[in-house]
Amino acid sequence: MKKAVNQWCFPEGTPLSTVIEESARAGFWGIELNLQDTGEAGVTLASTCADMTTIRKQMLDAGIQPSCLSTALLWTAPLSSADRALRERGRQVVLKQVEMASALEVDVILVVPGVVRESDDYEECYRRSQDELARLADVAQTAGVRIGVENVWNKFLLSALEMKRFVEEIHHPALGVYFDVGNVLQYGYPQQWIHALKSLIWKVHVKDFVVAVGSGQGFVPLLAGNVNWPAVMQAFRDIGYDDVLTAEISPYASSPYQAVRDTSQQMEEILKM
Repeated sequence: MKKAVNQWCFPEGTPLSTVIEESARAGFWGIELNLQDTGEAGVTLASTCADMTTIRKQMLDAGIQPSCLSTALLWTAPLSSADRALRERGRQVVLKQVEMASALEVDVILVVPGVVRESDDYEECYRRSQDELARLADVAQTAGVRIGVENVWNKFLLSALEMKRFVEEIHHPALGVYFDVGNVLQYGYPQQWIHALKSLIWKVHVKDFVVAVGSGQGFVPLLAGNVNWPAVMQAFRDIGYDDVLTAEISPYASSPYQAVRDTSQQMEEILKM
């Protein structure tokens, strides 16, 4: 397995050149970039394929690979929304991800499949999300890109078997799972999810979490939380997963780039387990 780091591990607004330089210096194989609304630090809704060609060259020249493309924009424009305009906005976000990922020559994009609010009908959210993803997967497949739906704190797809059923019902070769190890701990055990999802897992986020905290403040540096890393790594070996592990951790309040260096070393220990 290879090590990558998400761009969110750096303070907001960090120049892309710094992200690339620090990630390479820390010993990462790849960087997962994030599609943003606006900004100058990477990929935005205004970016072009030519921009992606330039970014890819910058990364390769530094000895590091573009590994995936994620986004936070689908939280405010969920594919499951009853509001048609919001769904259309979300659809355009994913289409932009596909276009940019193809130009970057990355094989998978991370997609939050939906968000369930108190006023929503859960089954309708489920159906709308599947309908949108089925159509988007057709476009992604044509572009040579695959969609990985992530398990997040969205009150949706809360068990491994539900996630598996959700993806298998769509039954599309360009749709799988982007599995987040740390996100599961609120309501399950990551090693069980890995064994249940098996080959549906295309990419992996690694982060750690202290269950007793029970909120976003519970996310801690790798090896400092309640993830059973030996069991998790054995589960990945059991299913034959041999792709990228991407760290998604918060920068330190002081010396933020040190968090990236420490995470790289922590991942080395995890890979030995």
